[in-house]
Amino acid sequence: MPREESLIPEDWLEFAEDDLTRVATLLREHDPRGAGFHLQQALEKFLKAFLLSRGWQLVRTHDLEALLNEAVSHNDSLEQFRGSCQRIAGYYFVNRYPFVPVPALTEGDIRQSLEEVEGLISTLRGAAR
Repeated sequence: MPREESLIPEDWLEFAEDDLTRVATLLREHDPRGAGFHLQQALEKFLKAFLLSRGWQLVRTHDLEALLNEAVSHNDSLEQFRGSCQRIAGYYFVNRYPFVPVPALTEGDIRQSLEEVEGLISTLRGAAR
């Protein structure tokens, strides 16, 4: 029997923070694909925490752009992170599916993406508590 996912924003924040920690760990291990996957997962969970704190009905999705669309309806300043979210959304697939050809994902790519979304993470983290 499938388990129900939590609707408590703090639960999603805890898992988002775990994924963010994994990004740093995997970068130290020189695993940019793994780090990229966990960066996508962290953003997904931060966005869901924010949205749940706003009364959003939980939807099972990995689509960062769809989640960002919902978030922007509550805080239009989040729109500035759309390009970064679109790029990071692709990190999920690079690590999960053997697409050919796939441009090499570098540690620099992940570090730059992480830097670009620090403001988004900070805003979502603070607003979801």
